[in-house]
Amino acid sequence: MDAGILNIDKPAGMTSHDVVARVRRLTPKTRVGHAGTLDPMATGVLVVCLGKATRLIEYVADADKRYRATIRFGVTTTTWDADGEVEGERPIDGLDFARIEAELPRFIGAIDQIPPMYSALKRNGQPLYRLARQGVTVEREARRIEVYRLDVEGWEPPDLTVQVHCSKGTYVRALAHDLGEALGVGAHLAALTRTAVGAFTLEDAVDLERLLEGRESGAWREHLLDASVAVRRLPRAVADDEAVRRLTHGQPASLAVTGEGAEAAAFTPDGRLLALVRHDPESGLWRPHKVLQGA
Repeated sequence: MDAGILNIDKPAGMTSHDVVARVRRLTPKTRVGHAGTLDPMATGVLVVCLGKATRLIEYVADADKRYRATIRFGVTTTTWDADGEVEGERPIDGLDFARIEAELPRFIGAIDQIPPMYSALKRNGQPLYRLARQGVTVEREARRIEVYRLDVEGWEPPDLTVQVHCSKGTYVRALAHDLGEALGVGAHLAALTRTAVGAFTLEDAVDLERLLEGRESGAWREHLLDASVAVRRLPRAVADDEAVRRLTHGQPASLAVTGEGAEAAAFTPDGRLLALVRHDPESGLWRPHKVLQGA
């Protein structure tokens, strides 16, 4: 059974679920999942995990994200992006780059962001976007996110292109909407490309159609990365034979861990990712909480 990670350049017009469905055709008997949704209009890095690597999705999804975003001022939409219906238009005659530049610092750092109604967040078990399609708007709690960098790449009225480096859970659509409201002219997200998810970059991503062309020959497997890349930020340990035996049976083991932290990735002597382990301060041993190799 295939296991590993694919770094895919998602094309516009497809949902993340569509991409997963296409990848599933490459290896029908293998479990497949993605780490971090991209809206249909967005392009760029979509990390797809196969087989046992699906157990590591959370580690990829928790990573910082980088985007190239085009914000169009003067037009608001129902979804806060280009896929929505136009909700209103306002003149931008008095809007210049100096005004925009003065507002941008408000959107850098730790900020509270209200998610859009058209999102997969759930209220009483129902996704908000379903309520929005019924014309229902509900109160949404602000969520604390962090924007590490917000750098202007270009200003060609009415479009502002920015590079965004942000934490997980950030809605770039909401950034566009909120910036437009702060400037009094309204705005929506006209284009979005995710350029990185943690260490997975757009430069290293494989085109989806190219990947699918390798279905019959099996050439698509050339793009399959080892599952361990999902946890390369964690401290690392190489387990000896006794530790391998204990960890594969769900028992704590003694490990020499390189790096600091209460969680680590344990590898077999021949370099395979064995388990993710957590330190038990009382015993000094490392307890497995995700075992990826069988006994």
